[in-house]
Amino acid sequence: MLLKTFGWSFAVTALGLVAAIFYGGWQAFGVVAILSILEISLSFDNAVINAGILKKMSAFWQKIFLTVGVLIAVFGMRLVFPVVIVAISAQLGPIEAIDLSFNDPDQYKQLVTDAHPSIAAFGGMFLLMIFLDFIFEDRDVQWLRWIERPLAKLGKVDMLSVCVALIVLLIASMTVATHAHQHGGGHVDKASTVLLSGIAGLITYLVVGGLSGFFENKLEEEEEREHEAEEEARKSGKPASAVVLAGKAAFFMFLYLEVLDASFSFDGVIGAFAITNEIVLMALGLGIGAMYVRSLTVYLVRQGTLDDYVYLEHGAHYAIGALSVILLVTIQYEINEIITGLVGVVLIAWSFWSSVRRNKAIAAAGGGDGGSDSKAEVTSGV
Repeated sequence: MLLKTFGWSFAVTALGLVAAIFYGGWQAFGVVAILSILEISLSFDNAVINAGILKKMSAFWQKIFLTVGVLIAVFGMRLVFPVVIVAISAQLGPIEAIDLSFNDPDQYKQLVTDAHPSIAAFGGMFLLMIFLDFIFEDRDVQWLRWIERPLAKLGKVDMLSVCVALIVLLIASMTVATHAHQHGGGHVDKASTVLLSGIAGLITYLVVGGLSGFFENKLEEEEEREHEAEEEARKSGKPASAVVLAGKAAFFMFLYLEVLDASFSFDGVIGAFAITNEIVLMALGLGIGAMYVRSLTVYLVRQGTLDDYVYLEHGAHYAIGALSVILLVTIQYEINEIITGLVGVVLIAWSFWSSVRRNKAIAAAGGGDGGSDSKAEVTSGV
């Protein structure tokens, strides 16, 4: 079962890591490995959400999502999108950006370094909004309760996350942006560039969130109709069978899943710029991670159960928040790639360890549903 589900992911991993060694030696190998782990860590909750929706769809649409969807995720968001970001920020054509990355890496590195403030501001704001919207939401399961409880209360204020993000952007534009790092070790004032790019990142997040919300509403409407059909069948004495989404409803769910996947993969792509500017290494690392996310989705659907480690989603979002801060800091200061990558790995490992402790505490207490009201929950978190 494990080999059948993850076989393609294992194969892509081996090929990708070997290609990285040929491309840039063991340093490239390490960068690709870190990017793969980063993508898997940040997209774990995406796989869980995908599995919950995908199991309601017909076999045909499941295959569409796991084939066409993989092409969109791997080649669209992880390969084409980084090129577009570099091309726009460095004011190059996409073909020229690719040509430079292969044939004139020094010039390419200079252009990317000089364009880094706009990339970092755009991505930092997008990532920060993902983190803020998560941390300001009131949740039944809380990991770092001493932080999450008061922030959840503050989150009842409308548009608080947008206000906080704009304040952070304003501070960044008046501090690190005034001495932005440039190629050759110099520093220039990039305050206006950082402001414009940060606002563009914020707008992008709001648009993506709006689209996701639209398709999510379609899902809720379809589920409500299914529930009404089940109630009518029960009243008439007919057996109430599970309804699989097909046709127009399934198409909306496919679009919703793609928008959702794009929003999750977007933070991985943007976060990758905090680790490397090499398009090839970025595509290899994020592509490997995307394959594992798809395999994990299939695994969860086939098993019929969602993952039990409830704090992993929290760890992933804290990693996103840390990456947003790192991106903004790198506008002026250089931060080692290894440190940047390890931040996410440590947070995910910590959240996994906390989840294991929680599960053991619940089992020792004699079971329970593991919800926020469980007594074991109080002693298993942090």
